[in-house]
Amino acid sequence: MSEQSTAPETTAVQAEPLEQAETQLQPIKWKFPITYLVLALMGLGFALLTPAGAETEFRSSTGNEFISIPAVIVPSQASTLMLSIALLLLAGLSLFCAGRRIRLGIWHPLLFGLLFVLTFLIYAGAGRGAVIPMITLLSGTLMLSVPLIFGAMCGLVGERSGIINIAIEGQLLAGAFLAAVAASFFTSAYVGLLAAPFAGAAVGGLLVWFAVKYHVNQIIVGVVLNVLVIGLTSFLYSTVLSENPEVWNARQQLPRIEIPVLSQIPIIGPVMFNQTILVYLMYVIVIALQILLFRSRWGLRIRAVGEHPKAADTVGINVPRTRVINTILAGSIAGLGGAYFTVGQGLAFGQEMSAGQGFIALAAMILGRWNPKGALFAALLFGFSTSVGQTLSTIGTPVPSEILLMLPYVITIFAVAGFVGRVRPPAAEGVPYVK
Repeated sequence: MSEQSTAPETTAVQAEPLEQAETQLQPIKWKFPITYLVLALMGLGFALLTPAGAETEFRSSTGNEFISIPAVIVPSQASTLMLSIALLLLAGLSLFCAGRRIRLGIWHPLLFGLLFVLTFLIYAGAGRGAVIPMITLLSGTLMLSVPLIFGAMCGLVGERSGIINIAIEGQLLAGAFLAAVAASFFTSAYVGLLAAPFAGAAVGGLLVWFAVKYHVNQIIVGVVLNVLVIGLTSFLYSTVLSENPEVWNARQQLPRIEIPVLSQIPIIGPVMFNQTILVYLMYVIVIALQILLFRSRWGLRIRAVGEHPKAADTVGINVPRTRVINTILAGSIAGLGGAYFTVGQGLAFGQEMSAGQGFIALAAMILGRWNPKGALFAALLFGFSTSVGQTLSTIGTPVPSEILLMLPYVITIFAVAGFVGRVRPPAAEGVPYVK
């Protein structure tokens, strides 16, 4: 009896030192605290560079809302100084918690990012007689994020099934080209919107054909397809489209659809519910993928194929067919995103007009950890950085225009290299399946 009663106690005593040893062996992560400290010092620099006695005005109303929000005027130097002190306190909290291995919640980076952005905006608009239009800034964020969100959803669907999609850039460009041509020929932006997914699906079909049938390296195929689409669209633009632009490359734009009641909600309404059908389709696709990917049979099968194709095959899932169908489906989603560049903005097609957005979309997918919700927020972050640069360049900010143009790409590099940390892609991503 005594031996039986003391055995569990001995096991428990032995387990406690093991757990403590494992806890002590965990390294302290200083990457985020140091980053917060550097950004807080930058905020303090903004405060010191802000002219004394200057004011910054924010306008957040269009006049059509239920409640008209008056313009907010704040003292620039005092506001930036208070916000920079708050940033330093948050950075100090992060350093303290990191030293004690205490994890902070998601509220900390969100609050820090909001305060840093406010500090920068107040500094940028201080004493220059200009107004920072928040509605314009947020609307620009959403519109500039549209191709990134579509591209990120495309990469997510493809890579969840095990196909690495580097060809998002080419799919966006192909969608923009066919949307412009079809809309111009039929003089209807909606026809162009319907045609765009077929271009993206065609590029996705080529990608998965080489990847599944011939087991070609998927990264190489993606790069080659990007070059192919750029060369083909540039050739057709310089020959067919340029020779007869009235027929093949005339501007057609999707009309805005204002949703009653919802569009009159202050701040949110004009930004989210007075958009084109392309933006509303984006809402539907993101919500549908978030639900279907994790709560449906289709989502379970696609994740099984991407994680463990052999196990999926043993339960009757056709792995090659699943990868083919989902990669083509993903390409059609990217084609919709490409339509934003032409019919979404009312622009004619131009050479290489996607301008690297496909690679930023790929970064948003990685930053979002192959999750629709995470990829959405990452794409909005990149869109916001671009919108800030465009908005501030029109109000005469002291920040050099070259820095403003670099913002989205710099944020992409830092996000993927630093903030994303160690992420685990689908286990069978890029691995050809052979029975």
